[in-house]
Amino acid sequence: MNAVIYARVSSTNDRQSTDRQVSDLNGYASKNDINVVKTFEEHISGAKRNEERPVLCECLDYCIENKIDTLLISELSRLGRNVDEVLANVKRCKDNNLNIYFQKENLSIFQADGTKNPFLNIFISVLGTCAEMERENIKFRLNSGRAKYIADGGKLGRKEGYRKPKEQKEVEYKEVIKELKKGTSVRRTAKLCDVSVSTVQRIKAEFNL
Repeated sequence: MNAVIYARVSSTNDRQSTDRQVSDLNGYASKNDINVVKTFEEHISGAKRNEERPVLCECLDYCIENKIDTLLISELSRLGRNVDEVLANVKRCKDNNLNIYFQKENLSIFQADGTKNPFLNIFISVLGTCAEMERENIKFRLNSGRAKYIADGGKLGRKEGYRKPKEQKEVEYKEVIKELKKGTSVRRTAKLCDVSVSTVQRIKAEFNL
């Protein structure tokens, strides 16, 4: 069985590497007697649309044109920025008899006997819904924290020459700090917490995250 590996990280600099994804997927292929013929690696934000991910597009085209058996990917989120895009890519691969194996979720389009996995689309939809709910929960907690801070007499604006105390930032931006500690990228943290990228960058630098 021939396979191709696709690995992606959000950072466009040296802070993140695809090495772990590629190593894990090569290990899986070796254990299952799968021959990896090519590896595609991409450094681009997960918020980009399919057409803005040239390496992913090239990878899918290569697999379909060369009748590759399986595309190996570390997790579902590598295949699209939202549920609709992931499902669209899965459908394209399914229609062209290209199997995809998602290592983290231990799921594939086709099962061992060649039949389509009946739970894959359901799982993708549920996972996407849970991710959307978590983003809304983070925004709610962040806005709630701001509201409480203001109700307790705090002011979000600052006087000229005034620097906000670090302790205040720690309370006001606790959700941002939490996401950064988890290893979430700057842009994704900004999106999840509904703050600007520059704010996240400042918090990241000040708290050495």
